[in-house]
Amino acid sequence: MRNSFKTALASGTALGVLLSVATVTPSLAQDVGGDAAAVEATEEQPVADPSTEVEAVVVVGSRIRRDTYNTPAPITVITREEATLQGFASTTEALQSTAVTGGSSQINNAYGGYVTEGGPGANTIGLRGLGPSRTLVLLNGRRVAPAGSRGSVGTADLNVLPTAMLERVEILRDGASSIYGSDAIGGVVNLVTRKNVEGFEIEAQYNAPLDGGGESSRIAIVGGHEFNDRFRMSGSVEWDNRRALTLGDRDWTRCNQDYTFDDNGDRSDYIDPTTGRYKCYPITATGSNGVTINTIGTGLRQGVGAPTVGVGLPGGNGDCDTSVRGQQAGPDNLYCFNRWRYNPGVAGLPSGALNGWEGVGGGSVLTAVRDTFERRMLNEDLISPTERVTAFLQGSFDTGVLGNGVAYFELLGNQRKSSQTGYRQLSLDYAVGSPLIPGDLQFSVLSGPSDITNGENVGVRAFIGFGNDQSEQEVTFLKFTTGLRGDFVLPDWKYDFTVSHSRSDAEYMMEAFLIDRLSQSLDVVAAPGGGFACRDGSAGCVAAPALTPDVVAGVLPADWVDYVWRPVTGSTKYDETVVSAVVDGPLYELPAGAVQGVFGVEYRTAEIDDTPSIHSQTGNLLNLTTSAPTRGSDSVWEAFGEVEIPVLRDMALANDLTISASARYTDYESYGDDWTYKLGAVYSPVQGLTFRATYGTSFRAPALFEQFQGATSGFLSATSDPCSADRIGPEDGIRAQNCALEGIGQGYQPTSGITVVSAGGAAQGLEAETSSNFTAGVILTPELPEGWGKLAVAVDYYEIEIENGVQRVGAGSLIQQCYDDPDFRAGGGYCRFISERDPTTNALTVYDSYANVATQIVEGVDYNVRYTRDVGPGDLRLNLSVTQYLEQSTQLFPTDPVDDYNGTLTAPEFTGTFVAAYTLSDWTFQYGVDWVGEQDSHAYLGIGSGRTSGYDFAVDDYFLHNASVQFRADDWTATVGVRNLWDETPPWISSGAYNRVGNAPLYSGYDYFGRTAFVNIAKRF
Repeated sequence: MRNSFKTALASGTALGVLLSVATVTPSLAQDVGGDAAAVEATEEQPVADPSTEVEAVVVVGSRIRRDTYNTPAPITVITREEATLQGFASTTEALQSTAVTGGSSQINNAYGGYVTEGGPGANTIGLRGLGPSRTLVLLNGRRVAPAGSRGSVGTADLNVLPTAMLERVEILRDGASSIYGSDAIGGVVNLVTRKNVEGFEIEAQYNAPLDGGGESSRIAIVGGHEFNDRFRMSGSVEWDNRRALTLGDRDWTRCNQDYTFDDNGDRSDYIDPTTGRYKCYPITATGSNGVTINTIGTGLRQGVGAPTVGVGLPGGNGDCDTSVRGQQAGPDNLYCFNRWRYNPGVAGLPSGALNGWEGVGGGSVLTAVRDTFERRMLNEDLISPTERVTAFLQGSFDTGVLGNGVAYFELLGNQRKSSQTGYRQLSLDYAVGSPLIPGDLQFSVLSGPSDITNGENVGVRAFIGFGNDQSEQEVTFLKFTTGLRGDFVLPDWKYDFTVSHSRSDAEYMMEAFLIDRLSQSLDVVAAPGGGFACRDGSAGCVAAPALTPDVVAGVLPADWVDYVWRPVTGSTKYDETVVSAVVDGPLYELPAGAVQGVFGVEYRTAEIDDTPSIHSQTGNLLNLTTSAPTRGSDSVWEAFGEVEIPVLRDMALANDLTISASARYTDYESYGDDWTYKLGAVYSPVQGLTFRATYGTSFRAPALFEQFQGATSGFLSATSDPCSADRIGPEDGIRAQNCALEGIGQGYQPTSGITVVSAGGAAQGLEAETSSNFTAGVILTPELPEGWGKLAVAVDYYEIEIENGVQRVGAGSLIQQCYDDPDFRAGGGYCRFISERDPTTNALTVYDSYANVATQIVEGVDYNVRYTRDVGPGDLRLNLSVTQYLEQSTQLFPTDPVDDYNGTLTAPEFTGTFVAAYTLSDWTFQYGVDWVGEQDSHAYLGIGSGRTSGYDFAVDDYFLHNASVQFRADDWTATVGVRNLWDETPPWISSGAYNRVGNAPLYSGYDYFGRTAFVNIAKRF
């Protein structure tokens, strides 16, 4: 179907002109000043008011200077005024909106607890669902270098961009690797700054969610002056701050539930007897597979069943062995357990039973009875806080020499301070025979040695609810650009020579338990006068507390916490230098106009140096990742050219026919060389009807972190083990068979987490990825009867196919695909990334490094409708934009089936935006709606449809309404409005298959703040 659809659309000679404009405010081209409202986006539309003589300029998607929008690629423009009317607090929010991204999920401040490109606090943009590594971000047509912390810095961080100084944002949703470089695969985002600033302006904005939390404020000063006819300078300084929004600030995040159902579709969650309500599991983002707190783990022992389990469980033969653990052990209601919760009411039990503790784990005992919640968990960030200071300065000087050369410069500086509040559990292992274990628990042998038991077997493991932890980042970004542009040797030709250097310098901190100090503190002897002392007598060593119910409950000595719980820091530096030289002008004249050409060369070099804490490098952090340094560099030489040929104009059935072609030769130091190209065409048979089409290729070398990231180990919880009893149901026969092949039987309760190792892929033969990008569209701008206004309709089809795509598959996906494979380890495939089980602990290790995924395909259609007319004394503008994905699929290996996830959770088939604005004199009234279509993952997950499957992995359509009003006077402007007008909360899904925030999918298309009032005031002097 994909090929037939492409053929039908491409049957015309060539397709397209006109912008696919996603905003009410009409758009302008790059480097054109003036009021945006003076321009109407129509066929062959000039870039400024026709009554004003304007120099030809460059529009994103091409390096050809032009005075019309006759480009074959679809472009979306968002002006500064439009972003203000929509209530966006920053450039970052505007770029991550549905109008720009088409509904593809973006990395924002809700991802503070996840491993993401750029590290915690970074915000990125990826178009067409292809991720930030395949979207190029430009500032005034020049690259914005990567910024962030930790070893995966490789894409532009939107936090570094100015807000008050922006004139507009141009979004090219089309591949442009041959024009801009290898990473322009999914599209290009170009931010254009204000050029003709005279005097200065103060702007302030405040956004306040009405339910509290997450408030943001911004203050900016913008100024500029033309000192004489030859020298002009302008710039801005701004401060913005986003306060934290916590899990406790919203009703839908205060109780993370399983949200499961029975065969009738009714809720089947466990009822917590302490509250009489569904049990909360906020210790993890996925549900009841979270790790317990306030309990201890031991070897099997008799005890009394927890009241929440009930006594008198059927079965059992009175023997306390592994075949009947958790079963009734006799008339005294004794059971065999290996997990316990303190209960002083449990007393007077027969010999051999454990007094003072009730059993909450072992065999068939419901794990739901365990404690998994405490109030400090609600202090975790839902949206993490950020404070930023941004300065931007630009200037130009007419030298009067070198072809009327104009020397110019830009300086961008940004400092981001961000932090994340999380929650930590402490798994504290007491060695067999330790004097810190009380006598009634000395019987226990839980497992073999752990990291902190000094080579001894683990006797008792305390699962302690420790409390909140902090991570912090401070990132300083500097970008300096200088250049010279002017008239070239040939008539009407121009040159532009540019040098740019960027540096991102980051310090990052997290709090962690140090393994060496824990080991020292747990190796104790009796101290003179009572108590305990560290055996080796190290200076400053503080003995660990004896195992008591208070310790298990999280009441820990402050001096011991200060000794073992320490801040650890690392640093990240990323440098990038770009040198380019470009000439452009007319090549020769044709009857339809001049053939325009652009030719240039570019050299880029980049270097990354991430040095984690020495404790992270040496694996000295308890239950946290180990990270090796990430160090590497790469460079590339490129030569490129682009031509535009006006073939026909002002002829019968050929009002306009223009074709374009571009090519780029790329030679990487690391990955060799290749050619990329792009062909485009615009065909307008008659006024009001236009077709457009492009086809291009790309060659992308992996980013530095994808090549050189130091080996990093992380963990999945023990309950992520695919052979765990709660992960094998009646429908999982293949998985059960595969587990049996490894000697894992029914009822298996894993005690070890899963180690996940990731690293750069250069050493494993990681290859460059290639791709092709096809777009085709038709635009209608019919001549309506007088007084009916103006209408523009654009429909654009696109298909992007990536071969050898570079990415990490994901540990969870690797595990699931391996253990659900009928060929299992004998068949290779996904299982090649998973080690054999540890013979002692049955633990798994997953190797999820960057690899070449065979194929990734994105296919869809963009629909845009724009209508303007005079209504009464004012002007009405309506704009509707809809993105429909036809396919979003991946294929891990060439022999694997294509896995299409289109329409599943976080990958909606349909998204759209609608904006209506009415301008009456100095007033503008605007109403907007963002739409995210329904999503359903039941068939994709293979669990049947609807809640009768036991789960709910489907969500309904989601609508977000915004309203605002703006008043413009001669020297000041005021805008007030409300985002999420109807206080729409994100939909709920079941636990287990997707990352969640509270009970909702972790997805940037949903609003987590709730109804938010905003005000923006700007005063010009």
